[in-house]
Amino acid sequence: MKPLLFLSACGLVLIGAAACAPTTPATQRVALDCPSDLGDLKLQNIAPDKKTCGYISRNGDEISLRLIPVSTTYQAALQPIEQELQGEVETEQEASQTAAAQVDAKTAKAGAADAAQAARQAADDARGDARAAHKGDDDDDNDDSSGKVSVAGGIVTTGSGPHGDHADINLPGIHITANDDKANINVGGVHVDAGDDGATIRMAHDVRLRGQALSPERRGFRATYILARDNLKDDWKAVGYEAAGPKVGPVTVAVFKARHGDRHDVSDDVKRLVRRNSGV
Repeated sequence: MKPLLFLSACGLVLIGAAACAPTTPATQRVALDCPSDLGDLKLQNIAPDKKTCGYISRNGDEISLRLIPVSTTYQAALQPIEQELQGEVETEQEASQTAAAQVDAKTAKAGAADAAQAARQAADDARGDARAAHKGDDDDDNDDSSGKVSVAGGIVTTGSGPHGDHADINLPGIHITANDDKANINVGGVHVDAGDDGATIRMAHDVRLRGQALSPERRGFRATYILARDNLKDDWKAVGYEAAGPKVGPVTVAVFKARHGDRHDVSDDVKRLVRRNSGV
């Protein structure tokens, strides 16, 4: 199977210890708290209204921290930022104009091997279940085989043939479709579409706001969006955002652009910066 982008689901879903609680509740925040240094991040600028500030990392990653209002839903508030990031993908015409100057795409795919290994392992495990269920079947000595078994209330379908291996896994809360060229993964609120040219990663979860650990209602959210592509402008290897805050707003969003292709998740420093301001 060709390399696909590595995704650590645990890295996207788990939240580390909160750092530096905001001095005012998130619902009352009208300005960002932008420290001069936070881990690997160095402050570059702060807008006069303190609703945006810019950072740069030692690796050359750029981060724009923003405080945005919510008029309807937080999903709608984040949509313009997703469109902005999608604009970082080169068109075919732009790609053809810069093809001679592009670096070897192997660098952008360096972090993809782990996802391919995970997908292959899932396919191998599923094929093993299928073979066990059909142990008594005779081998027909051709190059095509397939199996379908029920596992824990779900369905696992696998096969192989002249066009390569494939696996379809549908279990409660887990949906994976993978073949030699691409993978579609849905696990616990994390959605990944991966292929030879990179991957699009989405994650969204309802969470409790800071200070409301015992509340039966989750009034906050966390969301991650990553475009890791071979054809991003200006030699970026991944762009995306980490967002969090009360569902009613305001929302804290860290829009990032990463230089290195091995970045499979939002950096811990960016997450800390968002948690510092979001109140989740």
